[in-house]
Amino acid sequence: MLSHFVFFTLKEASPAACDELVAACKNYLADNPGTVHFSAGTRAEQYQREVNDADFHVALHVVFENTAAHDQYQVAERHLQFISENKENWEQVRVFDSNV
Repeated sequence: MLSHFVFFTLKEASPAACDELVAACKNYLADNPGTVHFSAGTRAEQYQREVNDADFHVALHVVFENTAAHDQYQVAERHLQFISENKENWEQVRVFDSNV
């Protein structure tokens, strides 16, 4: 399986803007073919330990059954539309892909 974790830092990071991005993730990125797990949400601000990375506002977690499913997702119309409609408010996007 392939784990695809994406961490978004927003330019305008109000609670409403964070909730809008989470909703867009759920609308456009859930239920793609080959998805084993999907989740999206805001940073758990209550965790302030030294090891916690607090440099993001919204997290997206997608686990694909294989790399082919991930590769299809990358060029899927829904994924491209999500990027097009939301990228203007992205200060930084960090992607962590790993074999699991």
